[in-house]
Order: sequence, then structure tokens, then C-alpha cells
Amino acid sequence: MSGTSAAPTRARPRPFRQFIVKAHGRCNLACRYCYLYEGPDHTWRARPAAAPAEVLDRTADRIARHARDHALTALSLVLHGGEPLLAGADTLARFTGTVRARVPDGCAVHATVQTNATLLTHDRVAVLARHGIRIGISLDGGTAALNHRRVDHAGRPSWPAAARGAGLVADHFPEAYAGVLTVVDPTTDPVDTYESLLALRPPALDLLLPHGNWSAPPPHGGAYGDWLCRVFDRWWSAGRRETRVRLFEECLALLLGLPAATESLGLAPFDAVVVETDGSIEQVDSLKSAYDGAAETGLDVFRHDFNQALAHPGVAARQTGLAGLAARCRACPLVAVCGGGHYAHRYRAGSGFDNPSVYCADLQRFIRHVAARLAEEGGTP
Repeated sequence: MSGTSAAPTRARPRPFRQFIVKAHGRCNLACRYCYLYEGPDHTWRARPAAAPAEVLDRTADRIARHARDHALTALSLVLHGGEPLLAGADTLARFTGTVRARVPDGCAVHATVQTNATLLTHDRVAVLARHGIRIGISLDGGTAALNHRRVDHAGRPSWPAAARGAGLVADHFPEAYAGVLTVVDPTTDPVDTYESLLALRPPALDLLLPHGNWSAPPPHGGAYGDWLCRVFDRWWSAGRRETRVRLFEECLALLLGLPAATESLGLAPFDAVVVETDGSIEQVDSLKSAYDGAAETGLDVFRHDFNQALAHPGVAARQTGLAGLAARCRACPLVAVCGGGHYAHRYRAGSGFDNPSVYCADLQRFIRHVAARLAEEGGTP
């Protein structure tokens, strides 16, 4: 079996609360490790570069209907790509305004654009900030050397433009700064990387493991847990919260038995959905690192609503909690914290996603380390 495993019986599905909308399906960079454009999935090639106006209009309608059907009091709207700013800041602002105008009264729309920062200018950031769109920035670190793999299509470094864009947001629009997303590279010095990111003054930092699986394992296996432990120790020992690190905060919360929601940890039902530039409704992009077409549902915003997407087996599989995990995971004492790890990282050709994470050893190393540090401080993991 190469596709998504059949989902166990589940209770009423959890509605989508995070809508990831591809405003533009191409990127102005050609990062050498990009799983989306350099990976096994090629569905992006047949889609329009920019989402047409009719796709965005219909998507706004579908989001509003879902909010109304499920009496949502808040939802997250993520403007994504590719590089979403290729669609234009005004387009992003208009679409966000349309969604806000159509959702029911009392439903807050928290909008974020995820960008590589190279196209950020004062005028563009001003437009985004004026329309209440926060800016998340994707970088490999806070120096040119750490970002050497993030190049444009001519092979030129993106760091000078990205550094200017990040500095612009931090200096002049801090209220619009959502934070920085960084993929872990265990060949770098973890503390140096973390401190270089701190220099960008992010209010929050997302540390993500690179997308790999059992059929395409990540390089440097076993080194990722140690890298995270060293950054955690630096963050934990700072004496003050220099920035939020979501992975660390979620791990601590789960160890303390508190509710926490992240794609990489915990057993909370997943509630994100993607709309592609042609209006296709898909599962999250990370699945595209597994095989060609892994994120497809066969649905689109013109013929289907998001309630129909909730019934898709791939979505159902991610909403069943403990019952949806491999037997080895269900028997693990860390399962309430680990949650089986990121869904895409469980894939193996022949058995689908019914496996532990390819990062199982790294996650165990990290979680046990955090638990030990918490116990030192009198916590009760």
C-alpha cells in the first residue's frame, strides 16, 4: 500500500480552523533542498502560477460557509505559496478583506503571510500591516553562511534581500511580525544558529525537522535530537524568554498534561486544509514529500465544500488521535507527547503512513531531555 492508510472509526470530525491558501504557486527562489519543487510531487507544474480572482472569490465563500456551519469564533488564514508576495500585497489584502467580510459576525480571522522576505518593501509591508496581515519569514538562520542554500533561479544568494526584508519588519512594523520558521540543519552549530535568529528579533520561532520518511530518509539520522537538545538548553537557561520557540513550549505543555496543538507533537486532531491556485482542495503540502499526488483529495472549491474534505480518508486518519497510530507508537510511554511525530515523516512505500516517525529516535531523545530539565526545576512530567 502506497497511499494513506484507512482511518479507524472516529467521532464527529473536528472542523477545519486553519485555511492555507496558495495565492501564488511559484517561487522566486530555487532553494536546493526544497521538497515542494525539487521533491517527488510534480502536481504544481499543471496549475496556474497565480490563483485567479474567481478561485480566491470562491475560496472566500467556502471558508465563510465552513465558519458558519461550525459556528467558528476564530480561524487562521495562511497566505502561502510558492512565494505569496508574487501575487502582490494588494491581492493578499483584498482576499483577506473578502474573507473577513463574509465570515459570520463574531468570527475572528487571524491572517498571516509566509514569505522568504526577499520581496518585502516598506510599501508592501505597510499594506499588509494596515490590513491586519502578520508576516512570517522562512530562513535557515540569521547569517549569509547559514542561508547559502537559499538562492534564486540564477544561483545568486537571497540573503541580502531577505535580511533587508526581515530588518524592515522588525524595525518599522514589529506589530506585524509573526516570527521566523527555520528547518533544522544538524551540520550547523545549534547555538550559533539560534543566536543568529535571535538577532532578527522574532517574537516566535518555529524549528521544523526536514521532511523525510522511511523510503527517503533524512541525512544525518540521529543528529537532529541532539541539535534540538542543545538549542533547548540555550533557550531554557537564558533566564528570560528571549523569544517563543513553539516546539519547546508545546513539548513542555504536553509533558505537564496541558492541551497543546502542533503538527509535530501531541494527539490533538489536525485541522488544516489547503486550497491550491486552481481551486483544488488538498491536504497539507508536507505530504508531497512522500510521493507524487500524496496530498490530493479529488475535491475543489467550485464543486465541493470543506465539510466534504473532512470526510476524506487522509483527513480522517489525522483526526483519530491514538487510534490512528502504529501499534508500536500506541505502546510507547511517550505517545501522549510525541503523538507519533509529523504525519508525513511516517511514510514508507508499501505500508503507507502506518509507521512510527522516521525521526522516532530523535524525538525520544529530545522529549526525554526536556522532561529531565523540567524535573530539575520541580516540574512533574
